[in-house]
Amino acid sequence: MTESQQRLPVFSDVRSAAERITPYVHRTPVLTSASMNQLTGAKLFFKCENFQKVGAFKFRGACNALFSYSSEELRNGVATHSSGNHAQAVALAARIREMPAHIVMPENAPSVKIQAVRSYGADITFCEPTLKAREATLDKILTQNSAVFIHPSNDVRVIAGQGTAALEMLEDYPDVDCVIAPVGGGGLLSGTALAVHGINSEMSVFGAEPEGADDAFRSLEAGRLIRPENPQSVADGLLTSLGDLTFPIIRNHVEQIFTVCDHKIIEAMRLIWERMKIVIEPSAAVPVAVLKQHPEIFSGKRVGVILSGGNADLDSLPWNNT
Repeated sequence: MTESQQRLPVFSDVRSAAERITPYVHRTPVLTSASMNQLTGAKLFFKCENFQKVGAFKFRGACNALFSYSSEELRNGVATHSSGNHAQAVALAARIREMPAHIVMPENAPSVKIQAVRSYGADITFCEPTLKAREATLDKILTQNSAVFIHPSNDVRVIAGQGTAALEMLEDYPDVDCVIAPVGGGGLLSGTALAVHGINSEMSVFGAEPEGADDAFRSLEAGRLIRPENPQSVADGLLTSLGDLTFPIIRNHVEQIFTVCDHKIIEAMRLIWERMKIVIEPSAAVPVAVLKQHPEIFSGKRVGVILSGGNADLDSLPWNNT
């Protein structure tokens, strides 16, 4: 797929997205934990997108994207490629709008995610587990069906939709000192940054990324977009690359991106399960690992934390494999 030719989204797009998707998404809770506060030295406010529909923040962006188009524009349905949360999000949003959804998934995608996409009525086409194969297969489907491509992250509508999670959190807790979110393709982090700085331009925004998939960290350090090379991490939702929309927003609005190793990510994931009694997936644990690893940055501060999702593979929990 080619890079986007869309304009950069702005704060008003996040506001519009919030109005558009309110009838369809959950307003997820913000939870606190005295135990986690003690362990990190900070006062933490967890925006729990693990309780969102499809189990992740991705439904916000997919929902905003699909409901931004007219019925005529979507007469041939929508299409995307994804192995996980975005696939489910597009499939469910398409079902709500009563239109076809064509999803390209790698043949090694977890069966639980395949079953979820099918349960929403989407048509799945399998391909080899490479980005090249996914994009080539999707190109064929787009040509055959004239469907509208919904990019997982590098799309104005998707970015704006993802930003509504932080918007809700700051409506509930406007006096946090900073906000931290995980970063993969950058849709969530860039949307979060737009929402935060639209409300308070002085508030710090931080990103959290696995060491084995640190292209966003390296891109921000270099001041230019650096593509990942064979990213590897237990945080499988963060293995995608920044795009020509998400990177400029992150470069302009994100103060710093921190990286953490898989061992610390798994440790943080288990900690949230044990101390807060909620299910999060590895990608959602990355900001928590950063908070524990950098008390010199976060200790004594009120920190908003985006817990991105809860789609953990219960048959293969990572702490059982270490």
